[in-house]
Amino acid sequence: MVRRVFYSFHYKPDNWRVSQVRNIGAIEDNKPASDNDWETVTKGGEKAIEKWIADQMHGRSCVVVLIGSGTAGRKWINHEIVKAWNDKKGVLGVHIHKLKNSGGETSAKGGNQGYRTRKS
Repeated sequence: MVRRVFYSFHYKPDNWRVSQVRNIGAIEDNKPASDNDWETVTKGGEKAIEKWIADQMHGRSCVVVLIGSGTAGRKWINHEIVKAWNDKKGVLGVHIHKLKNSGGETSAKGGNQGYRTRKS
């Protein structure tokens, strides 16, 4: 069974690291948003962003949060985690700080502050 995954990450600082994970080839049919696509979505305001996230998550069985140094506590990352949890999707966090960016640099390990879990 092929898993369809939604990746959640802080775009600007981590997109290069994330592309390394996405290009492993283990997850099929998962095309990243380009810079232009993301700019278009964000210009539409919060409702447009929420709709884009919902559309991207549709048909996915889990969300993988790729955690960089500044990921914790970001509004849209938190929204994606809560939505995944409420939609009963699997949620997995993976630290990516040791992966190199386009300049060959690693980053500090990101924390998990700001994430909330749903009460059972």
